[in-house]
Amino acid sequence: MVKWSDKERTVIAGIFSGLDYEDVGAKALSRCLIVYPWTQRYFGSFGNLSNAAAIMGNPNIAAHGAKVLHGLDRALKNMDNIKETYTELSILHSETLHVDPDNFKLLGDCLTIVVAAKMGQAFTADTQLAFQKFLAVVVSALGKQYC
Repeated sequence: MVKWSDKERTVIAGIFSGLDYEDVGAKALSRCLIVYPWTQRYFGSFGNLSNAAAIMGNPNIAAHGAKVLHGLDRALKNMDNIKETYTELSILHSETLHVDPDNFKLLGDCLTIVVAAKMGQAFTADTQLAFQKFLAVVVSALGKQYC
């Protein structure tokens, strides 16, 4: 089990309380699909992904990005039991969707970049430390079924 300090819990909750989920989720997933084009293979039914503008303007990508970000609320509300909280999603992504588990980290990295850009100077090193710890635990939980 991961140990969270009160400061980490406060920082993480503060990050999420200030996010526009639809905007940040769409930007993070779009960035991931543009920067790491091989991740697009899981989104073949989402329509036009032929270039960066198409991806950034794709409503299906935007909706899924928001869904992913809203899914992080589950981890936020269950920080002491993230692995169990994400068991079903881990099974779905590993056994049904066959998503490469490395893609979770890539998306987390893109999310960190988008959040940092949104927060500006408020995204301090301590904020990044707590946020990346949180994302690392989520990524680990999502990859649990792959072992």
